[in-house]
Amino acid sequence: MEVEAGPGAATEAVPVESAEAVETIQREMTAFARRARASAGRLHPELSLVSYTLLGHLEEHEGCRATDLAAHYALDKSTVSRQVSALERASLIERRRAPHDHRVQVLHLTDAGRRVLAQVTESRRAAFHERLADWPREDLERFADYLARYNARGPSGASDAG
Repeated sequence: MEVEAGPGAATEAVPVESAEAVETIQREMTAFARRARASAGRLHPELSLVSYTLLGHLEEHEGCRATDLAAHYALDKSTVSRQVSALERASLIERRRAPHDHRVQVLHLTDAGRRVLAQVTESRRAAFHERLADWPREDLERFADYLARYNARGPSGASDAG
C-alpha cells in the first residue's frame, strides 16, 4: 500500500512503511529552517537569513543580476528588489555595469559585504562544529551525503543543476 506525499507534492507516492520517516524528516527540516532563520539575526543584526543567502550567492558566482537571483531562488522580483535595496543601503553590495552590455547591472559584494559574510559564515561554521562535535565521523559523512543527495534534487524530483 502507498500513501500520497501530501498536498502540492510530486505525483509519486510514498510507501506506507516510509511515510512515518518522511513525516519525521519534514518536521525536523522545518525545525531546522526555523532555527536557521532565528539564528541569522543573532549572528549579525542587519543580516536576515535571506540576505545571508543572497550575499553567499553573489560571492559564489562573483556577482549576478537581480533577476538571476529571483529565478534561482524562485522568488518574486519585488521581494528580491527589497532585499537588494536593503543590502545596498547597508553598503554590503553594489551595482556595476556588465562589461559585455552596459545596459545590464550586475550585483557584487562590497569589501564590507565580504567582511560581514565572512564573519557570519565563520559564526555559523562554529555553531555547526559545536552542535556536531560528538557525532562519529561515519555519521557525519553519511549525514553530509544524505543532505547533498537531497539538495541535488529539484522541486520536481529531477536533478537540480542550478
